[in-house]
Amino acid sequence: MMGRYAYSIVIGVIVTLSLLFIMQLLIASGKSALTKPRARANLEFVRIKKNENLNTADLQPEKPPKPPKAPPITPPQDLDNIDPDTPTISIPAPTIVADTSIGGPGGMNIAEGDYLPIVRVAPVYPARALSRGLEGFVDLSFTVTAAGTVADVFILQSTSTLFERAATRAVLKFKYKPRVVDGIPVSVSGVKTRITFLLED
Repeated sequence: MMGRYAYSIVIGVIVTLSLLFIMQLLIASGKSALTKPRARANLEFVRIKKNENLNTADLQPEKPPKPPKAPPITPPQDLDNIDPDTPTISIPAPTIVADTSIGGPGGMNIAEGDYLPIVRVAPVYPARALSRGLEGFVDLSFTVTAAGTVADVFILQSTSTLFERAATRAVLKFKYKPRVVDGIPVSVSGVKTRITFLLED
C-alpha cells in the first residue's frame, strides 16, 4: 500500500516539473518572438508595356454585298413615227339602262290613295303634371301637307292646359304618306287625333 503512494508521488512530481519546464520554455520563446523584428516581404511589380501597334485590318467589318442592278430604263416612244395605217381594234362602250326617276316627295313612289301615318312620336310627359300626378288627353286638329308633314295644329279640347304644349310638339313631328289624286299629292286639312297622357303603375 505504501509502495503505491510512493510511486504516485514520484510520478506526480515528474509531471509537475515537466509542465513547469515547458511553460518556462514557451515564455522564453514568446519574449524573443515579440522583440525580434519581422522580415518584411518585398513585392515586385512588373509593368507591361501597352501594345500600341494594333492590327486594325482585323477590326474592320465586312463590306455589304452590292445591291442588284436597276432594270434598264425604257426609252420613250417616238410618237412621230407611228404608222397611221396600223389596224386598230374598236370596242364599243357597254350600254347601261337604269331608271333614275324618283316619284313623289321624299323619293317615294306615288300611288293613288288616301294619306297614311308613317311616323308617330310619343309626347314628353310634362314635369308639372307628373309631379302632381295628373292624367288626361288633348284632342287636336291639323293639316297633312303634300310633303307628308303636319301644319296648322289646332287644339280642340284638353283636360288640362299642362298637356297642350307637349301634345302640339309631338303632333308636329308626325310624318304621313300624303293623299294622291290623279298622281299628284295634295294636302288634307281637318285631320283629328287624340294624345293621351297616362301614368304607369
